[in-house]
Amino acid sequence: GPTCVLGIDLGTTSVKAALVTGTERGLALAQSCSRETQAHSDSLEAAPQGMEQDVQKIIRALNECLAALPQQQLQRVTHIGISGQMHGVVFWKSDKGCKWSESGTGPAFEPDKVSHLVTWQDGRCSPTFLSSLPLPQSHVSLATGFGCATVYWYLKNSPDFLKTYDAAGTIQDYVVAMLCDLKKPLMSVQNAASWGYFNCRNKSWNTDILKKSGFPVHLLPEVGDPGSTAGRTACAWHGIPKGAKVGIALGDFQCSVYSCLTERTDAVLNISTSAQLTISMPLGFQPPEAPDPSSAVTYFPYFNGDYLAVAASLNGGNVLATFVGMVAQWTQELGLQVQESAIYPRIIQAALAQKHGKLSVHPTIFGERHLPEQLASVTSIGASELSLGHVTRALCRGIVENLCSMLPVQHLQETGVRRILGSGSALARNEVLRQEVERIFPFPVVYGKDVDAAVGAAMVM
Repeated sequence: GPTCVLGIDLGTTSVKAALVTGTERGLALAQSCSRETQAHSDSLEAAPQGMEQDVQKIIRALNECLAALPQQQLQRVTHIGISGQMHGVVFWKSDKGCKWSESGTGPAFEPDKVSHLVTWQDGRCSPTFLSSLPLPQSHVSLATGFGCATVYWYLKNSPDFLKTYDAAGTIQDYVVAMLCDLKKPLMSVQNAASWGYFNCRNKSWNTDILKKSGFPVHLLPEVGDPGSTAGRTACAWHGIPKGAKVGIALGDFQCSVYSCLTERTDAVLNISTSAQLTISMPLGFQPPEAPDPSSAVTYFPYFNGDYLAVAASLNGGNVLATFVGMVAQWTQELGLQVQESAIYPRIIQAALAQKHGKLSVHPTIFGERHLPEQLASVTSIGASELSLGHVTRALCRGIVENLCSMLPVQHLQETGVRRILGSGSALARNEVLRQEVERIFPFPVVYGKDVDAAVGAAMVM
């Protein structure tokens, strides 16, 4: 049979695996599988601002995904591409990062001497703490949830914690290191940029700046180009042969864009847990040497030296989830019991019956990286617009308007954008959000493009 490429995405809420094969018409998705990780874990040191995930549960979900894929096809896998959530950091002992054992589908690994994953949503680094850190030599502004900022936090608040480990990376770097038995983790430029203190122009960490402040630079991974090979599988894995090529781990955002962006005149709008609006920068573009801290647009390293201009909002589907949680809590306090899963379709249905009103919701309950202390607000509240439908409609509109304020329509027009590719689970499930996208952006919007980080990671290989 034909050879296969396995793409894996280690997301914030789920793990996805996709088997891609070559056909006469190009690459085709043969099989895919997704499992929720349910890995959220309380942070002992940084509660309530800490956001951590249990690595054991993430890898368990990964093993379940692979066990569900057809063995015959896994045995034909020659390349593995892996993407995952950026910015976050996990620590491990390089010689004791995992234990291999036999599973029903062949050898598999389980985490051993590994910390929790401190995710991109982590809020332990306050603006005051961040301002006390040395200024990075990078085009990316430092923010809470960034790997290097988290390491600095441990250095100040729990230095003994860091002494337990001698390796660190994103969750996807960890998986690559375990599969290839790397003695020192290897990280792509994409993930390194997302940690802060990395200079994309010369592709190196700010080691001099970091050393001066006592940062444990031995924890920093080596860095390579996205699309290059990190190594080969050190042993068979769920039926995948030993010696399969494994790509250097990639950013989930870049892989999502790679899976659907074919024209430079397309913009990609993604609303899932968070939300992003992105456009391609012209060939040869180089980001400024230093960031503009007040700018809502960040330049993400892409592939082959290219960059994406990204308005990366921290407020997307998570805002709607918080609203649904609030409604559920209120009904419970009134002595009634309603499941959150039953609330979603009801509020969307109610909002579809309401058109544009005066009620205005600025939905930034999670702040934004360029405005961390700006919280949400509701204005123009009139007595006739207090129904669940009105509020839900205004909330959906606010999520789209917030994104649009970060990367305005005029800027999109000036850069030659001709259409928008709409993606992400929140957008796919919520017709009200789609209506607001079409109302606010004066471009044709195409939905249903298979925007998929796991597929993108496979395509890169």
